[in-house]
Amino acid sequence: MNVVIKLFEPDLTLFYSDIDPNLISKYCLDTFPDFDVVYEEPTRTFWCSLRQQGAPRFTEDLMRQISTMQAFVSKASVSKNHSPVLFCVSMSQIPNVYSFGGDLPFFVESVRNGDREALLRYAQACVDLVYSNSTGWNSSALTLALVQGDALGGGFEAAISHNIVVAERSAKMGMPEILFNSFPGMGAFSFLTRKLDAARAERMILSGKVYTAGEMFDMGLVDVLADDGKGVDEVRRFVGDRRRYEVLLSMRKIRQRINPLTLEELRDVTEIWVDNAMKIHPQDLRKMERLVSAQERRLALTVAAPKQ
Repeated sequence: MNVVIKLFEPDLTLFYSDIDPNLISKYCLDTFPDFDVVYEEPTRTFWCSLRQQGAPRFTEDLMRQISTMQAFVSKASVSKNHSPVLFCVSMSQIPNVYSFGGDLPFFVESVRNGDREALLRYAQACVDLVYSNSTGWNSSALTLALVQGDALGGGFEAAISHNIVVAERSAKMGMPEILFNSFPGMGAFSFLTRKLDAARAERMILSGKVYTAGEMFDMGLVDVLADDGKGVDEVRRFVGDRRRYEVLLSMRKIRQRINPLTLEELRDVTEIWVDNAMKIHPQDLRKMERLVSAQERRLALTVAAPKQ
């Protein structure tokens, strides 16, 4: 079985008192088919590990699963006097890829069909998710991204929307959208200006450069730099120090008080992004399609490669 919910054995009531424990595993398999979900009770850490079939992109179906998962933890947290979850960890099982980002085939189709509303609904669903990441899935949990491969475009936005970023040294992160005369519109500028400043954020976005995890660590965009293959160990070490949880939660509250991020801001940016997207030249749409093909080829080679 792909899903292990240790939390529900033996104390299901930490989450829901009205669900038959025998139905939990089936519920998770049916509801989160693209994830392995594990709860580690000693550190009260909720792990969700992507195992998406096909290229790891934020399709509408994948986002529905993530939204349901976020609500799952949020409901559990507010239904008890204390939250059963202190940390939510997002990672990927796909070799060398955290996420390729947005659903480029859907972008191309929407632009060619002139379907602005579909593209706007998609973009706003994306920022709902990254905003939830920044707020601990609307709970007192801290969110943590474990990046063990490429986090590009929307994948990079998703990673830096977490409260803490752990990255292995071989990971690469960046925003290539400028290559087809677009820009990352699902939170990149908002998060980068709060972690860096507006000038550096704009320079990064317009350069299209892909950065190493070490470079991101030096800039402060990665919080913990792990040796390759040691990312999970570093996360477990990080969450195992229970004393730091309250301090980190307090720091999140301070950041939100001093430089608040609102869902309204993120949604306003999506309007600008969609307006730009609808003007993208057909030549740039073909560049998107070539990028999609390159991603598919890379994934096929990774899957076909013999295991060491």
